[in-house]
Amino acid sequence: MIYIHVPFCKRFCTYCDFYSELVTGGDGLPMHSYSDAICREIRRRKEELLSEDSFLADTLYFGGGTPSVLPMEDLLPILMELQELGHGAPYEEFTMEVNPEDIVEKGADYLRNLRAVGVSRLSIGIQSLDDGMLRWMNRRHDAENARKAFRMAREAGFGNISVDLIFGLSHLSDEVWGKTVDEVVALGPEHVSCYQLTVEGDCALAQMVASGRYVEADEEQCRRQYDILCNKLKAAGYGHYEISNFALPGYEARHNSGYWARLPYVGLGPSAHSFNGKDRRFWNSNQLTDYTPSEEILSPDAVRIETVMLSLRTARGIEEKWLRDHTDAAALDRLLEEGALIPAEEYGYLRIPEERFFVSDEIIRELI
Repeated sequence: MIYIHVPFCKRFCTYCDFYSELVTGGDGLPMHSYSDAICREIRRRKEELLSEDSFLADTLYFGGGTPSVLPMEDLLPILMELQELGHGAPYEEFTMEVNPEDIVEKGADYLRNLRAVGVSRLSIGIQSLDDGMLRWMNRRHDAENARKAFRMAREAGFGNISVDLIFGLSHLSDEVWGKTVDEVVALGPEHVSCYQLTVEGDCALAQMVASGRYVEADEEQCRRQYDILCNKLKAAGYGHYEISNFALPGYEARHNSGYWARLPYVGLGPSAHSFNGKDRRFWNSNQLTDYTPSEEILSPDAVRIETVMLSLRTARGIEEKWLRDHTDAAALDRLLEEGALIPAEEYGYLRIPEERFFVSDEIIRELI
């Protein structure tokens, strides 16, 4: 599993706290320098990239930031560097996050070029199909261009498209939210990722909350909108395979599923994180080109807690025997009796039922 962070945006979203640098159409130099730095890092981490662990899930994911602002001439050297190491298309899954406005502006040739270099899955950051919500989020696209971008991706031959949505804005009505979900279902993406709005770090939203210009949505509203999402997607045939992720059968995200299964992954680029699949994490600093790694060794208790938290986010769940050996047995029995944990599809596994996903944090806290 390889993740590559592309730290460029043409506009910062109201809610985003990920590391990114603001660029305009003429800012080619920082992207060239960034691409060169990624290639150097690939060569420096050759042994890690070629280990057997890195191929447990042979996936490549470009996230951001906004990867679709990266010109093809800066994307190609990175892919060629990976190919020279033996990491090349076709991957089991090669995902590129894209902004709808970039698709519309760059056109069909850009989409064809992405397919030509091996991209097999697009993650389109639609977020909303209401223009008022999009303006508040400070997104570059409007609802019509979001729809157009999706249609263009289909016409270019992409048969695996994920759509990102956000709910839980205090000024987002249930009616507007339900209409957005209905429109997304009508578009027919293979995958939907949907996240409740949260206040992170020092983003614009955090400053708005601190100054009283924004009041967060209450739990009741967020729960209603989560239920609307779950019910509509279930009726449309989507499986709810992780708290925030839904997929048509066979289109579950392989890369992200690897994170929840604690598989090893290599993160390249500024602020990217890596994990050895056991007890070691490290991450790059957020300098654009001269980034340096920091490291954390997880304690056995931290590994235990992380295993429980990540596993119980998923419909697959976790092995009951392991759970009994590593958590509070009395709490486990109580949760089983209450129906907060139920048998999963795989024999010997337990999971949180979908109707309790929204309060999964409380269930997990009882166990650990």
